[in-house]
Amino acid sequence: MSSSLVRATLLPIENTGDEMITFTDFLPVPDPSRTKVKFNMRAGVGGSAAWDLLLDDEEGWLDLNRYRDRGPSNTYGNAKYVLTFAQLPSHGPQYFVFGGFYEVTALEPTVYEGTGYALRPMPQHAEYIKRLVIRLAKPIGRDVYLRRYESLQDGPLNPEVFELSPQVKLGGFPGYQHVLLSHASMQRIISYGEPSWREALSSVKGVYVITDAATGKLYVGSASAESDGLWGRWSDYANVRNLTGGNKEFEALRRTLGDDYIVANFQYTILEVFDPKTRPELILQRENFWKKALVSRHHGMNHN
Repeated sequence: MSSSLVRATLLPIENTGDEMITFTDFLPVPDPSRTKVKFNMRAGVGGSAAWDLLLDDEEGWLDLNRYRDRGPSNTYGNAKYVLTFAQLPSHGPQYFVFGGFYEVTALEPTVYEGTGYALRPMPQHAEYIKRLVIRLAKPIGRDVYLRRYESLQDGPLNPEVFELSPQVKLGGFPGYQHVLLSHASMQRIISYGEPSWREALSSVKGVYVITDAATGKLYVGSASAESDGLWGRWSDYANVRNLTGGNKEFEALRRTLGDDYIVANFQYTILEVFDPKTRPELILQRENFWKKALVSRHHGMNHN
């Protein structure tokens, strides 16, 4: 959705030109002089992407924003409120998704390099969480970046409203060679029928690998006969009443460790894609090749 479409939907009808929808116009706050804006990219060096935490880990997202660093540029100071954002990797380094508006209280005694703040969710703008995308005028070069609300709009970042998704923002399809989905993210994409993912996955057959992130074990599978390709096969795994897609190996794991284990630890990646007209026998041959190459029968979760 373009800025003009957002404007036509959410702002007065007379605002029909191509002017930018400014960040501060769209997200007013009760006390601008005591509000900061936090742009999150990752949870520290080598940590989880902020976007993944916002989507899948509520406590992890809160911890990321409750963290207090020793550097003055990474603390809330005397701020009473904070607007939080997570970088949206599918769009590029200048794009961020809204993660919520919070009242800030510094903990006493002061805690550094840990949870140093209490955050209370505020009702303002709650309907835009995980839906509103803003675009900055230039990329940010840090994992966490704080700016004062009052000076942000006229500064070098000059943020603008880029998109307001009608549903929770899931990120567009990144290309077959870049697919790496947690089970929870895959469920969300299938549940919402995210258009770019559905179009891409239903238009191909393929060989994929499922990784148990807790053990490192692999399972190689394929969508060789499904009429709607990888989308159809992965829809089986996304079924909230049957997270295994009928797979016997996964069923045994689920009985032992439960549904939550699968949701928390399974990741999905594409190894090869094929035209929908490709003979199933050829795709099964390639599936067997990958089982041998990744030794998933001896050290993984394949047993055939």
